Amino acid sequence: MHLIRERQDIILQRLRASGRVLAADLAAEFAVSEDTIRRDLRDMAARGLCERVYGGALPIAPAAGPLNTRDKKGDAEKQQLGRLLAGEIDDGMTVFLDAASTNIAAARALPADRRATIVTNAPAIAAALDGHRTLDVIMIGGQIHHDVGGAVGTRPIEDIQAFHFDLCLLGTCGLDIEAGLTCFHYEDALFKREAAACAHRVITAMTAAKFATRAPCSVIALDALDALAIPHTLDAGAVEALQATGLSLIGRGDSR
Repeated sequence: MHLIRERQDIILQRLRASGRVLAADLAAEFAVSEDTIRRDLRDMAARGLCERVYGGALPIAPAAGPLNTRDKKGDAEKQQLGRLLAGEIDDGMTVFLDAASTNIAAARALPADRRATIVTNAPAIAAALDGHRTLDVIMIGGQIHHDVGGAVGTRPIEDIQAFHFDLCLLGTCGLDIEAGLTCFHYEDALFKREAAACAHRVITAMTAAKFATRAPCSVIALDALDALAIPHTLDAGAVEALQATGLSLIGRGDSR
């Protein structure tokens, strides 16, 4: 058992360092069968340490938790992403801001003279825009999901169908090149998909910790995004992998 846990600890280190592990490579490295590695990965997944995928494993997306605990005004990474997102909002636009801590940062970063219509399902975003006299703010109604921090479900989906957005700033819990955008809650995934479908352009922001991670519920594929805002903290290997997909990256001199 000691050797098994030791091997699994090394696998976890590989997973955190590279963002993905393959059963075949690990079997060769440890000189064991692929079945042994698959058992390791199943055990690790059961312990909440990874997400099993075909041929290997991915890290679990960072824990979600209530939106008010994810919103940290002093988080430099999210402030940077918020400024990047705010820079995509031009005068005259109708924009949807999904319930996300980076979108709260974007709301705070909007210039005082920006003239636009902002639609959101998140009370925290509406509150961040309170007193902004040149913006029209519209709240999507319905029951607020405690963890999501926004209204999701049948009524919000029906409400959002009344809009044609110039831009949708979509939140995500995890982002993987193969899995695309994912989130933790099924109702939130359905709502996000509808919001994206109602928009001319769809952009999301990703903190470094979310790259190559996967949450349980699929939102949209990576090729359905028009651009991705990335932080300065994202390592060069991750940037290269994203650039190889052809996705436009905001924050690395490749915005629109």
